[in-house]
Amino acid sequence: MSQPAERPCGSRHGEQVSELPPHSSRADGAPTAAVELARRLAGKDTTAAPAALNIIEDRSPRGRAAAAALLGELARRRAAAGEAPIAEGIAVGVTGPPGAGKSTLLSALVAEWRKRGRTVALLAVDPSSRRSGGALLGDRARIQHDPNDRGVFIRSTAAAGRLGGLAPSTFDAVTAMRACFDVVVVETVGVGQSETDVEDVADVVVLVVQPGSGDVLQFLKAGIMEVPDILVVTKADLGAPARRARLDLEQALAALGVRDTPVLEVASLPPPRGIDALVAAVERRAASPDIDERRREGRRRAALREFRSEYGERALRALGGERAALAILAEQPETATVAELVETLALRCRS
Repeated sequence: MSQPAERPCGSRHGEQVSELPPHSSRADGAPTAAVELARRLAGKDTTAAPAALNIIEDRSPRGRAAAAALLGELARRRAAAGEAPIAEGIAVGVTGPPGAGKSTLLSALVAEWRKRGRTVALLAVDPSSRRSGGALLGDRARIQHDPNDRGVFIRSTAAAGRLGGLAPSTFDAVTAMRACFDVVVVETVGVGQSETDVEDVADVVVLVVQPGSGDVLQFLKAGIMEVPDILVVTKADLGAPARRARLDLEQALAALGVRDTPVLEVASLPPPRGIDALVAAVERRAASPDIDERRREGRRRAALREFRSEYGERALRALGGERAALAILAEQPETATVAELVETLALRCRS
């Protein structure tokens, strides 16, 4: 007796997915706590951040439902604001190879932002422990800041074995933290040169390179040189090696036909040098008129990546491929969350 053909779109890892209509935010009957957390985040209550991220990082069916309620409430608040949108923070992605000095640079950046009165959330994506599944490094121990300063929040997240430098929940975490903090920094896992997914979550991408590392050729081969909005050479106090690294990067950008990406030299150790110029460059890029469209495109690409991870390549082929899936997502309301966009693709695949 023949077996029925396998359907290209099944449930998530064996989970039963309800046939909800697209963009149903599941707010009806959603946990009151999640909606209340969204209200507190929108009200700039930074003490709500840990509990909100606990919900977003919970990948169980109950956790997903609570996260959908939280993110859906934030989306509704943004939509209801109309011509006077809720003031949201900028998202800054910081990537680069191990040993480039990302954590030292971030310590100096956090201090500069706080000096300017900005609140800062730092989401550090760390390698995952093979035994516990948790984050190995714990960046909160490596970023220097005042532990009593409520204007700074640091969270380490395990990459969960994913390539691309981000954790499964990073996009939603950034969305939630942007509602509360002036600056949201995502530090990628830092284990290679192909961490390009950060482009989908960040308004501004900063690539960090150390002098004399020989990383420029590797970056060109991996394609990451097409991603950053700002290039930073650390350890500028070394002098000539830092200048050579800057020239190498400028030549690499010229080879790619990219001439408007700034290349900055910074020294993070006291007395810091170039940090104020880097902050100014970040804020100029974040004020660009194309940021809203960049965020929309990033949300769609994040949804496509999540759909591929949950349902596989066969399901994507059933939709007609990546281009067809992105076209479907482009038709959806701007208030749709990543989870709702993934659900839309799943429903379309099963129909």
